[in-house]
Formats: sequence, C-alpha cells, structure tokens
Amino acid sequence: MFILFKIVHDIAFFTWDMSLTVVNLVTPSRREGHVTPEGHPGFGGKWPEFVPPGEGDSRCSCPALNAMANHGILPRDGKNIQFKEMGRLIRTTYNFSPSFCYFVPNYAAQMLGKNYNKDTIELKDLDLHNGIEHDASLCREDLALEPDQSKPHEGYIKELLASATGKDKDGNPLLTIKDLSKYSSKRRADARSYNKDFTLDFVHRMFGSSNSSTLLTIFGGRIKDLETILLEERLPEGWESRVRGQMGLTLSTFNPTTVWPVEFGISEKKYLAEKAAQSPADRDTTTISSSVNKLDTTSN
Repeated sequence: MFILFKIVHDIAFFTWDMSLTVVNLVTPSRREGHVTPEGHPGFGGKWPEFVPPGEGDSRCSCPALNAMANHGILPRDGKNIQFKEMGRLIRTTYNFSPSFCYFVPNYAAQMLGKNYNKDTIELKDLDLHNGIEHDASLCREDLALEPDQSKPHEGYIKELLASATGKDKDGNPLLTIKDLSKYSSKRRADARSYNKDFTLDFVHRMFGSSNSSTLLTIFGGRIKDLETILLEERLPEGWESRVRGQMGLTLSTFNPTTVWPVEFGISEKKYLAEKAAQSPADRDTTTISSSVNKLDTTSN
C-alpha cells in the first residue's frame, strides 16, 4: 500500500511541478522590484533588521535558511519551525515554486522521521549527516572535521568566489556552471584525500550540485551578493531573487538547466591530473596517482 501511495504521490507531484513550469513559460515575468510579494519581508528589497545568531540559537549548514533566521523571517532562534511554514517563507523570500517549497521540507520531514503536517524542527536538525547535509560542501568543512555545521568556512568560500570567470554586462564578476563544476571537483578530491570518513554517494552528489546551483539561479552568480550571503549569512539591502518567473523556480527547470550540467561537469580525476601536471618535477605524485586510480571505481 505504501509503495502504491508513493507512486501516485510522485506522479502527482511531478505533474504539478511541470504544470508550474508551463505557467512560467506563458505568463509575464515578475517586474524588477516586485519579485518578493508586497506585504512580505523583503518587498522592494527592504529586509528586516539583521541580527547575528546569539548563544543558544539554532543554525545549520544552509546559508539561505540561516539568513532567513538572522533577519527574523524564520524565528530568530531557529527553533519550533513548522515544515509548511518553512516552505511558504522560502517561497516568498527566494521565489522557489510551490512544488519546490513542498518537496524540500517534506523530504526533510521524512528524513527526520517527522510528520510534515504536524511537527516542527529547529535548523540544526537539518544537519543529520548524509541526510541533506553531505561531505565536500563548498562552504562548510566536512562534519567529521567540524561538528558545528553552522560555521561557514571562510577559506573555501573566498576560494570559490575568487574562481569566478564570468562577467555581467557591466563587467562585474559572475560564477558560472563551469566554475562550480571545477571547484566542486577540487573540494571532492581534496576532502576524499584528508577525511578518512569521507562519503559521497550519488544522491548526495546530486544534493551537493543542487545546493551549489542555487548560487547561479536565486543569486544569479553575482559575487558581490554571494560574499554577503555566504560569509555573513545576510541578505543585502536592495536584493531580491534573480528568479523572475511568476511561479518561481521549479524542479523541472532547475535540474536540467543548472543542476545536471554542474554535476556532469565534475571530474575529480581531471582535477587531480591537472594538479599533478602543475606540480614541480620533483614532487612526489604517488598520492595523486593513487587517488586517480581509486576514482576509477568511485566517480567520473
């Protein structure tokens, strides 16, 4: 009975998500300055007061959710959050689609063994290892090395942002799909080499690429904005989501246009080979060669 319910549920969900994609295609985009709905926090780029987390406040490995708590859009202490309310507020803040905003909290509820309709969580609950949180994050150290996943890793973030090769029409730096693939290759290979507890199965590779791809969609890859959201976990004054569709960002748009290209562009073997080629002639490459061989059975 459960399997039958899941099949029907999944068919209904993806039909819903695809229908929202069609609506986005046939309706005008939201006007600049009106992406966040009127009457909601952030309308016109005016965000509630930013207050960094205090002692006892709950935060997680997701900068976007932490920013919502830091601005008081979610409870400032990051606790007693209803799954449905989380989805609703994510939608008005970042313009994800209703289907997307159902899928992620519902997945989290199932992951934690909670009831999506009745139960609450605090943000740190989302850091169940290999639930949604995963190794080789682009802005966190692996859990085995840093148990507090609320802490941004400044070094990784600055290295990621410095790797941007794109430019907008005014010449400002932008992250690209290729940039994310290349840096993800580095993070995965490096983490695999020094974290003896490293794991990253297919599902969590896709989660990793999905999380990083929001930097390109919701935040438009704009380095100036990403410095604020990733390092300070604050929404810049005047900022609004770069997703303009009336129904927001759907999974059926997000995955094929951004997530899959990022993930399928990741190659740890290529990164390690390039690293070896750039090394001095007398460098011991035994470890790198061994890692490349190991990847023959674990990754692309």
